Amino acid sequence: MKTLWQNCHAATMAQGVYSIIEDAAIVTQGEHIQWIGPRAQLPAGDYPAVTDLKGAWVTPGLIDCHTHTVFGGNRSGEFEQRLQGVSYAEIAAAGGGIASTVRATRAASEDELFASAAKRLESLMDDGVTTVEIKSGYGLDLASERKMLRVIRRLGVELPLSVRSTCLAAHALPPEYVDRADDYIEHICAEMLPALAAEGLVDAVDAFCEYLAFSPAQVERVFITAQRLGLPVKLHAEQLSSLHGSSLAARYQALSADHLEFMTEDDARAMAEAGTVAVLLPGAFYFLRETRLPPMDALRKHGVKIAVASDLNPGTSPALSLRLMLNMACTCLRMTPEEALAGATIHAAQALGMAASHGSLEAGKVADFVAWHIDRPADLSYWLGGELEKRVVRHGVEID
Repeated sequence: MKTLWQNCHAATMAQGVYSIIEDAAIVTQGEHIQWIGPRAQLPAGDYPAVTDLKGAWVTPGLIDCHTHTVFGGNRSGEFEQRLQGVSYAEIAAAGGGIASTVRATRAASEDELFASAAKRLESLMDDGVTTVEIKSGYGLDLASERKMLRVIRRLGVELPLSVRSTCLAAHALPPEYVDRADDYIEHICAEMLPALAAEGLVDAVDAFCEYLAFSPAQVERVFITAQRLGLPVKLHAEQLSSLHGSSLAARYQALSADHLEFMTEDDARAMAEAGTVAVLLPGAFYFLRETRLPPMDALRKHGVKIAVASDLNPGTSPALSLRLMLNMACTCLRMTPEEALAGATIHAAQALGMAASHGSLEAGKVADFVAWHIDRPADLSYWLGGELEKRVVRHGVEID
């Protein structure tokens, strides 16, 4: 059905800036935007449904392009330990860290994982999120990774949310492969990825390139396999040290390289040339009390598109609010509110390979948008906590 949405202002986020339309009107036809522009220029025609947005500011639906939403267990106890002076290495040596989440995730049923993840996603949706990426990586064996990816697919079917599924089997070394990282990478490449891709469970492939995870050479083997399977790649890179993983990601035309605190200007240049998006994760930066900022000046200088995401995970960013991440991007990472909003809309869409259909308010794109009762777009980065009054439209239909 054709619907006219009017009496609003729009921050379209086209080309990564506010691109404001005062006194805007939006025409949707089914799931897509048919027309958007100043209400005075609205094409004549029959509009069977007309919705008064009562002066709201309309933005694209927010996109959380990096999460680990599906997991078992809870690591708040480790958070408390760290605050009492216990090091991450000591916690890991005692069986904590990612290993504890792997045990809990392996032990959980699909229904249990679905129920806990759905509750977390409800919090993100309360913030105006209409699209989310979710990674596996807490299973680390074929059966458990498959279980996680099945849950991710189910979330996209049962919730009013677009969900992209990323296989992060190369997240950490599982207990069965202690001191055998090359063997585990071979298992991922020869067995896990081909099987999971054949089952239609994977939209993209990710890996963790870091001294405490996998080397650039090992990650490259994963990328080559993904390329052979026709799957785009992403990478956790330069979070704790400089291994030039972001440059490696760029060589494989990765959708994104994420974290990036230790990236160099050469890495930024390579990413810009490849069109690889820099996904910044202020929640992890804050939670881990990091002090080294990503090289913001280099990213801007070379025109690298910058996205912002929650990194929702049990160990380093238990973040249930993407809007709070926008504020942290401004206060901790020195972004502007306009950059932060672009980072959770059009640039986040690009980081998921969805920019042709999502992330901005333009004719032909999917009609995912939020009508916020705020004074200006910067309010989305300004307010800390709470739920802002809003109306959420997904695929042209208003949802509760």
